[in-house]
Amino acid sequence: MPFLSSTLDRVKPSPTIAVTTRAQELKALGRDVIGLGAGEPDFDTPENIKEAAIRAIREGKTKYTAVDGIPELKRAICAKFDRENGLAYQPSQVTVGTGGKQVLYNALMATLNPGDEVIIPAPYWVSYPDMVLLAGGTPVVVSAGPEAGFKITPESLEAAITARTKWFIFNSPSNPTGAGYTAQELKGLTDVLMRHPQVWVLSDDMYEHLVFDDFKFATPAQVEPGLYERTLTVNGVSKAYAMTGWRIGYAAGPVPLIRAMGKIQSQSTSNPSSVSQWAAVEALTGPQDFLAPNRALFQRRRDLVVGMLNEAEGILCPRPEGAFYVYPDISGCMGKTSRGGTRIGTDEDFATALLDETGVAVVFGAAFGLSPAFRVSYATSEAQLQEACSRIQDFCKGLA
Repeated sequence: MPFLSSTLDRVKPSPTIAVTTRAQELKALGRDVIGLGAGEPDFDTPENIKEAAIRAIREGKTKYTAVDGIPELKRAICAKFDRENGLAYQPSQVTVGTGGKQVLYNALMATLNPGDEVIIPAPYWVSYPDMVLLAGGTPVVVSAGPEAGFKITPESLEAAITARTKWFIFNSPSNPTGAGYTAQELKGLTDVLMRHPQVWVLSDDMYEHLVFDDFKFATPAQVEPGLYERTLTVNGVSKAYAMTGWRIGYAAGPVPLIRAMGKIQSQSTSNPSSVSQWAAVEALTGPQDFLAPNRALFQRRRDLVVGMLNEAEGILCPRPEGAFYVYPDISGCMGKTSRGGTRIGTDEDFATALLDETGVAVVFGAAFGLSPAFRVSYATSEAQLQEACSRIQDFCKGLA
């Protein structure tokens, strides 16, 4: 339509949301669909957090708040960073938004000018490149496949940096692969960044508490204190606290950047939900004892899915260090034809035929910048995961 902005030509709708919507539509039509597309824990929000929200409502804490977060939540966030990451921040260095996505978007909108480049390791969360494009910047993708553990090297980061590079987006554990960088691996990257003072670091730590086996989480400003003044460390309550619908994300960084992000938010959404903010205070300051059993349950699910997918013909599924995703390689399925007659020329063909013929919804790898692959979210019951993986095995067996 002629009155729509040309900016829309640079971006596409979120593929993960599209897959989830399609699965819901098929379910509504009576189809037996197992959705493995949504990045959302299937656990309920803990009772103490829900009670804190109810209490806030009853106490009339339902009015506008400060644009980028109530003081009580900012103090809780500062305490969290100090306690869990060894990072010292003041409330003036903290911003709270309507989900981590808004925080990331605010940062890019507040800093990018035409021609500015943003380095994004691939596979990447689907929204990173499009948010950069919406903000007028240029995404620079650095790929790392399964042979590299889905982790970029210091050499590949160095090669991607130019005089126009403004941000390096870092996500560990990763959506979509679950790959996590050890502190030593991260130090290799931060050493490169220390040689390029024009490059800022946007660290998306949303899956911090979802790590498995003996993996130890680390974040850039913690590993390299010299990056503290040019790092925005982003987190939220969505994943670890099963609060996806509450829409609270937060970040800490240099005061001038935080103020600029607040200016963007003041003219867009204004404050996040007051009730959700009080719930987030309780999430960060209340009991944390449910995190370990939830993490153990996710690890069992990971092991189940990795084991079953590696038994499927043409699939190679690496074992991730964290998050609740796997990212199996399907090179062995390319060029074949499904029982339903679909020729598998791309991973989107694979995902479409899998949904149409078996009722299993996954997200195709091209959406995350590395093909041929697909993403599975194992944030659902073991019974559902077993059935879904059995269907995937049968689908792959039928490829000829």
